[in-house]
Amino acid sequence: MRLTSFTDYSLRTLLFLSAHRDRLVTIQDIADSHAISKNHLMKVVYQLGQAGLVETVRGRNGGLRLAKEPKDINIGTVVRSTESDFFVAECFDRANDTCAITPECVLKHSLHDAMEAFLAVLDRKTLQDLLPPAQNAARPVKLQRGAAA
Repeated sequence: MRLTSFTDYSLRTLLFLSAHRDRLVTIQDIADSHAISKNHLMKVVYQLGQAGLVETVRGRNGGLRLAKEPKDINIGTVVRSTESDFFVAECFDRANDTCAITPECVLKHSLHDAMEAFLAVLDRKTLQDLLPPAQNAARPVKLQRGAAA
């Protein structure tokens, strides 16, 4: 399973906002930190706002902040709301399935189980779980592009 860039940017945005809870953050701050398009982030932030996860403050000194506590933001829910589908193989999309072996295929059941397991792991995680240990929480986290996780 590979997540879309939209989901990746959504998770990065939430992590960045969590790491900078002491101030309002701009879309430009996030874009610069991750070297990603401000235009893409505007769409991401809009959807996160629609989902009630991000709050925007308008005006000269405005910016973004989390609308919920990190412990109340479930990663599985975020991923489900930002991914358009979970078709890991052609046979998952019945409308466009042209695979000749679909009726007899046993692999699709294993792939389905794997996808369910993937989502189950994410369902057990909150944004709080993805933050640095409590002793480092007072320090903002500097995220670097290409850094190993």
